[in-house]
Amino acid sequence: MTSDEYLEVNRANWDSRAAVHVQGYGIEALLADPGRLSDVVAFDRPRLGDVAGLDAVHLQCHLGTDTLSLARLGARMTGVDLSGASLAAARSLATRAGTPIDYVESDVYAAPEALGGRRFDLVYTGIGALCWLPSIDRWARTVARLLRPGGRLFVRDGHPVLNSVLATTVGAEHADRAQQPWITGTGGLTPSLELPYFEQERAIVWEDESTYGGTGAVEQPRSMEWNHGLGEIVTAVLDAGLELTSLTEHDSVPWDALPGLTVLDGATGEYRLRERPERLPASFTLTARLR
Repeated sequence: MTSDEYLEVNRANWDSRAAVHVQGYGIEALLADPGRLSDVVAFDRPRLGDVAGLDAVHLQCHLGTDTLSLARLGARMTGVDLSGASLAAARSLATRAGTPIDYVESDVYAAPEALGGRRFDLVYTGIGALCWLPSIDRWARTVARLLRPGGRLFVRDGHPVLNSVLATTVGAEHADRAQQPWITGTGGLTPSLELPYFEQERAIVWEDESTYGGTGAVEQPRSMEWNHGLGEIVTAVLDAGLELTSLTEHDSVPWDALPGLTVLDGATGEYRLRERPERLPASFTLTARLR
């Protein structure tokens, strides 16, 4: 893989996803109610703190629904994404909502240069973002370059344990089930650790014509992903000169990550395991401050 091959592959993938996702991201609901927040930002709000008056950049902003929501909480927003098609939809949304948001086309690692060396009070990275980056260390160093002294990082993302599991059928009875009968029996569907947990040099390559938001086929189905262990993420943030201020693990995630195993929870508006959700850390929130 050349150094920029993943950028071209993932840019094409997200350009083609954008046309599908505009159907399933709740855009019309956001436009109908100027006080409405995206489900993601509404979930984040208790841990996000006051953002009113802050200069904030949203990395990997996609269609801008979360970016708009942060602006509605009073932040002066800039959104960054590598997908031109996604940014076209984000700009349209901001214009229709009457909200000034600056959008810049760039991959994450090139963002400091693309933003002209600007510094921010808040770097926000939303759900489902870090897996598209090959190096978590480089990501953390980029965040540090974007923050003003005392500025803070907020990231909520899919948990690396969730990213390493697949729904699989149990083929044989486990001996411990005699003592713990709730352990999944033969023929039952269960999460199974099958994909890398720790960051690997080689990407996991997928060919998926379907996507989590909206309906219709993705014209460019190929994508390249990397997982990053939770310890790797925390260590990268600390090594980049930030001070960890919180780390929270959640048993839910906004998308149906394991079809057949997860169900929509009415209380949170997110998906969690139907049975024994305490088994699986599905997402995490990390906050940090630049020293």
